[in-house]
Amino acid sequence: MGAAERVIVVGAGVIGLTCAVRLLEAGVRVDVVARDLPRETTSAVAAAIWYPYRALPQERVTAWARTSYAVFDALADTDPEGGVRLLPGTEVLATRQPDPWWRSAVPTLANTDDVPDGWAAGWSFTTPVVDMSVYLGWLAGRVEQLGGTITRLNLSGLPTAGLVVNCSGLGARLLGADRTVVPVRGQVVVVEQFGLERWWLDSLGPTYVVPRERDVVVGGTDIEGDWSRTPSPETATRILARAARLVPELRRARVLQHKVGLRPVRPAVRLERVGDVVHCYGHGGAGVTLSWGVADEVVSLVER
Repeated sequence: MGAAERVIVVGAGVIGLTCAVRLLEAGVRVDVVARDLPRETTSAVAAAIWYPYRALPQERVTAWARTSYAVFDALADTDPEGGVRLLPGTEVLATRQPDPWWRSAVPTLANTDDVPDGWAAGWSFTTPVVDMSVYLGWLAGRVEQLGGTITRLNLSGLPTAGLVVNCSGLGARLLGADRTVVPVRGQVVVVEQFGLERWWLDSLGPTYVVPRERDVVVGGTDIEGDWSRTPSPETATRILARAARLVPELRRARVLQHKVGLRPVRPAVRLERVGDVVHCYGHGGAGVTLSWGVADEVVSLVER
């Protein structure tokens, strides 16, 4: 397509904004339209540790995740305003396991026996941790610096004029008439930062403790088909109790906030062009993890 043509990106979460940035960098005129502005999206709730979670197919997800890892690694070095840090951590395992299927996407991953009581082994690796309270604003700012726009618009269907990139996440149930996209409810507790500089994860819970510069995100839940965005106090208590087995200091940490996000889960990520629409949604719990990889592919489909 010619650089003068206009693309409408539907969705202002991490996927929509990242796609908009890459398209703008490629010389395309971009307008982002969305019901929810960036800090109101599910992306704003995410602990946002790089980790391929609830996203398939494995081969494509690994490739997208590898690209995103490299971009985040560079951002952590070059742009301190972006909210991206590379932090070490450990995923704990009930029994020793072979390397994870996404192993080739991370530069180094080591088996370890240095895990809390109750687990037998773990994988330790360094991974990007993205503070979404900072990063979404950074992404939106990048869109605007490059000449794009972000507008609140409550759509009843996808726009029909010109090229459209559909990054509507869970909204694709309505906008894309795709009933295979389902919500998977994730609740987190945000606590004060108490000096933690290492993340911990038990994917069976899922239970995770993810430190940011000013606070720590503790999760979580994984409830398919639950549309409630209201935090449950009982669930929060259970999350903190599970997480304290990994990081005992959590028992004394002051709670700052409770949040719920609805992950857009699908049997497989949909990334394809159909006529004048490029669909890019269904990233499950791995929106941040896959964002730069899928955005590069979206650009290639738009330019086709």
